[in-house]
Amino acid sequence: MSEAAKRPRRLGDQLLDEGLISPDQLRIALTEQKRTKEPLGKLFTSLGFVTDAVIRDALGEASGQKTIDLAKMLVDEVAIKMIPKTLALRYKMIPITFIESTNTLIVAMADIFDVVAVDKVQATLEDSIEIKPLATTESQIEETIDNFYKFELSVDGILNELETGEIDHTTVTNGQDEFSQPLVRLVNGILADAVKRRASDIHFEPEPRFLRVRYRIDGVLRQIRILHIDYWSGMVVRLKVISGMNIAETRAPQDGRVSLTLSGRQVDFRVACHPTTSGENFVLRILDRDKGIVPLDKTGIPEHILSTLKLIMARPEGIILVTGPTGSGKTTTLYSLLNYLNTESVHIMTLEDPVEYPMPMIRQTSVNEAAKLDFANGIRSMMRQDPDIILVGEIRDEDTAEMAFRAAMTGHQVFSTLHTNSALGSIPRLLDIGIKPSIMAGNITGIAAQRLVRRLCSSCKKPKTPDDLELRLLGVTEIDKQPQKIYTASSCDKCDMTGYNGRIALMEVFRFDSDLDELIARDATIQEIKKVAISKGFIPLAQDACQRVLEGTTTLDEISRVVDLTENLD
Repeated sequence: MSEAAKRPRRLGDQLLDEGLISPDQLRIALTEQKRTKEPLGKLFTSLGFVTDAVIRDALGEASGQKTIDLAKMLVDEVAIKMIPKTLALRYKMIPITFIESTNTLIVAMADIFDVVAVDKVQATLEDSIEIKPLATTESQIEETIDNFYKFELSVDGILNELETGEIDHTTVTNGQDEFSQPLVRLVNGILADAVKRRASDIHFEPEPRFLRVRYRIDGVLRQIRILHIDYWSGMVVRLKVISGMNIAETRAPQDGRVSLTLSGRQVDFRVACHPTTSGENFVLRILDRDKGIVPLDKTGIPEHILSTLKLIMARPEGIILVTGPTGSGKTTTLYSLLNYLNTESVHIMTLEDPVEYPMPMIRQTSVNEAAKLDFANGIRSMMRQDPDIILVGEIRDEDTAEMAFRAAMTGHQVFSTLHTNSALGSIPRLLDIGIKPSIMAGNITGIAAQRLVRRLCSSCKKPKTPDDLELRLLGVTEIDKQPQKIYTASSCDKCDMTGYNGRIALMEVFRFDSDLDELIARDATIQEIKKVAISKGFIPLAQDACQRVLEGTTTLDEISRVVDLTENLD
């Protein structure tokens, strides 16, 4: 066999031949590679051209060897101790398992043909140990190294270092050797810890003599640590420096943004600073792109609601609204809907305040008051950019609503959010803003209302028999009353002793048709519209919530926090 035949096919050529990327995308990646010197596979994923799984499969096919998905692999602690973290990071490899019977150490590598890396690591092991490489992606290796190698110093270790040494706050802003400062590592450690715990927000709350650190996990604030107030002034400087704030300003609110690489992926933090009597209060919103943009079929939305949403999106024009209070997951749902529609054949533009999750192929714009780019002017400008789909972050006033409806009436599909308590509550809200019933009729294609509730931990949830009041709240009538079983929260290590693990969306979807359009056009009451909608299959939010309790997914206490069940008592 010739030398050329032995050589594996180049990754870019392979993806191109299989139709997974276009020639233009390959040229862009090769141009970026000349500038950044990064591996081509990593550039394809960071540019959003393909997923990690596609790269992993392509690497395996090109090399003729098995590939491994590290996200589904439990790493052997014995194996981890055999290769130091410094070598693992340097040579982009991670030990997976050690097979004693054959004295073989299996490692995952981004480039299994890098014989220099294998030889360097082999030199640190016993002569009898053989290294067997498996292919995977570089981003998965970086993520697994973060997950399975401990930090050089834990948060407790950094605090001990602070207690025994002097703190030089002036060096916190020094770009050179800044990581040698304990306060720098302390802030980094807290941010990394919050991301790994699936927190959505981090609160730094100064009191007169101590600093309270709280995370919002699954929608509920939890106190994580209490630190001495002496550390806060240095931490404030560090937070302001990395988020681009003015460190000299201490009496006015400030906003900033941080973009860091944690666990092998990019995570953004939206930072807000607010002066209080005890010092500057900081809240960081965690914008994890991997979690923020969820494929529509993995959102946990029930199949009957999902099929209704797809029917609504199948209409080529009209307005689709997602409603609910702050923190109810409206933005995540909108991004999932856009991601479902995002193909090369459509042009999608967004106007947001601000852009939270950058998405490939979508033209995203932030509202800028300084440049006089508000929602109404932004929609007017975007309509001259030949879009098929427009996302408006929020309909707040008559001008924005008028422009959104004008876009829908001229053949565009418009997505937006509205602050109302229910899907049907959007109709009087739009009337209040100033939209006429005749304009609404025929131009709104669907409205979804949603709430987020915590999901019961499957490992420790406990069954119970509901009493009569609980059955009535759940809408279980005397006729269909059977021996029912619902679940309550308990505690275990898997859910961090909370009884809950993750969140689910409760949703009602109101799909408009000609009958409902006619009711709206003649200004029918909400009760009339609701009655007709239910006859056509509309399932109210409270009914969806009760069904989740009866399925054992969440608890009655959880849904009672966000949904009014008292109507079931009538």
